[in-house]
Parts: sequence; structure tokens; C-alpha cells
Amino acid sequence: MGAYEMLAGCYDRLTNDVDYEAIAAFYRMLLLREGVRPRTAVDLACGTGSVTTILAREGLRVIGVDMSEEMLTQAASKTAGLNPMPVFVRQKLQNLTLPRGVDLAVCALDSLDYITDPKDCAEAIRRVYRALNPGGMFIFDVNTPQKLRAMDGQVFLDEDEDVYCVWRGEFDEASNICSYGMDLFRREGNHWLRSFEEHREYAYSREQLVGFLRDAGFIHIRIYGDRTLEQPGDKEQRMYFSARKGVRL
Repeated sequence: MGAYEMLAGCYDRLTNDVDYEAIAAFYRMLLLREGVRPRTAVDLACGTGSVTTILAREGLRVIGVDMSEEMLTQAASKTAGLNPMPVFVRQKLQNLTLPRGVDLAVCALDSLDYITDPKDCAEAIRRVYRALNPGGMFIFDVNTPQKLRAMDGQVFLDEDEDVYCVWRGEFDEASNICSYGMDLFRREGNHWLRSFEEHREYAYSREQLVGFLRDAGFIHIRIYGDRTLEQPGDKEQRMYFSARKGVRL
């Protein structure tokens, strides 16, 4: 089964420890540093729309993009009634085509790592560049290679009263990909339904990603640790990138 097909319906419950408000606050900090005041945004790989919701509540006109129909269904339900109402588009990031240009593009929770072909990742970044208005800003985060390598052989568990999820990590040095299989058990009345999903993430280095950004035309490329304005440390688990699209003269 593909990633997020069965997981979509219980994703928020299993990730209730994710501080989306803190992520959005870090975005605001980076925007302030660059002097960018966006009115429009795209939330790339938006999932169930948690970041989309925050951006829309701040008054931005937001487009949410994801390749999972199931996740987009959850996002549309979550954002129903917001004003302005977000627009959702089902697309792979390497095929990104927006109905209008935006001032801000964000991509949270290592979603770029899910693009496991570096050529596709480079194309996705080129597409983001084209989607931005002149002077627009792109902010995203990835898992560090050291984090993904450390997941090899690890077993993790997430659960609540009605959902039980166990996943096992495996890192392949030849492909530079961390795979983790998820066994998901959901309570349905007196029974438990089992499903299985496989997730795969490519361990992109900062040098690779900076190269993709530069090749796409981005300027003012900056790298940060996990929601800190400092450079990523040697043991950093997550790193953030910000970059700008130049203004036409």
C-alpha cells in the first residue's frame, strides 16, 4: 500500500506531538529577517493541512499541494470555513504547476526527502522557483543524513486508544535511502484492522540541496539548525533552508 493511504485518517492523532505553531513561528522569524511580507503562499506536501490552516488564519491566500488524495481530503475538512478558504491541488512536487504565482513557498516535516530521485528533487525545486513571484521566499526542512542513517535497525511505536502503529527503519548505503515499514492497526468496533505502508526518504546533504537551489536560480540561500538561527551542528537531526527568488530589474 502506498504511503499515507490508510495513515491519512489517523495521521494527526499519531503526530500530536508536532508543534506546528512553532514551525510557523520560525517561518515568520525568517520572513522578518529577509523583509518579506507575503500575501499569498503555497504549502507544499501539505498533508492534512495543519500548516495550511495556520497560514490561512494569518490572512494569507494559501494553496495546499499534496500527492495523496486521502491527505488532501483530511486537509479540506480541517480548513472548511476558513476565510480566505485555501485551495487544494493534487500534484507531485516535481510536476508542480500553480494557478497563480505566490510570495511564499513552505515545505514542512522533511517532505522533500520523500522525493527519492535527486533529479526529481532538483526539478521540484526548479518548479518552486517558477511558482514564486519575484522577491518570493522558499522555506523547507529536511532530515539530516546522520539522522536517517541512525534510523537503521530502529523500531518505533506510536499509539492511542484506537490506533497502534509500529515502524522499523532500514538504511541502505548503496541507494542512500532510509526505508521504514509501518504496520498500522486501527480499532473498528470490536475488531482491529491491520494495514501496511512503506515510506522511503533520501538522505540529501546540504551541499546537494544548495546546488539544486543555485541551479534553479535562487539567491540568499541560508541554512539553519532545527528552528534556530544558528548553523546546523554535527549532531543536528533536522536542518532548515531558506532562499529567495530575485527581483527583476
